[in-house]
Amino acid sequence: MPQKKQNQLTEFISKEKIAKRVSQIAKQINKDYKGKKPIFIGILNGSFVFLSDIIREVNVDCEIDFLKLSSYGDEKITSGKVKMLKELNCEIKGRDIIVVEDIVDSGLSAIFIKKLIEKHKPASMKFITLLFKKNISNLKFKIDYIGFEIENKFVVGYGLDYAQKYRNLKAIYVLNC
Repeated sequence: MPQKKQNQLTEFISKEKIAKRVSQIAKQINKDYKGKKPIFIGILNGSFVFLSDIIREVNVDCEIDFLKLSSYGDEKITSGKVKMLKELNCEIKGRDIIVVEDIVDSGLSAIFIKKLIEKHKPASMKFITLLFKKNISNLKFKIDYIGFEIENKFVVGYGLDYAQKYRNLKAIYVLNC
């Protein structure tokens, strides 16, 4: 009987590099939002680890809410359609919004989120992502805070998953199947 091939993980971004970059981004947010009370909107499930680290480094008054979207399911390639699984529970009209993503690749989810939030007329909206695949992104707007620009690799860890596995890893790994 043939042996099943195991998924191989190769460390890509260490937990130390992530922590350093999170601190740098939080310092910039503290400067940019001094005297304001932004709402951080985490995009579930992937952003929860990144958001929790960012929020502990931020020293401005803020609120947190979550949206849950799906465009991947258990696949490594997006379905091309974004489905909302959890809506916001907060009032965002006239508020400063910071959307927190784990990764922006094609930009499909980010475009969906931007249109959704703009309908509610926020005072401002910025995007923060831990990872950005600039070379494959179809965005027509700026990602305001970027942790790391990466090439088109399938990565897991630090909240990112494959079929709901690997979110608990402290660093980011390339998944070699």
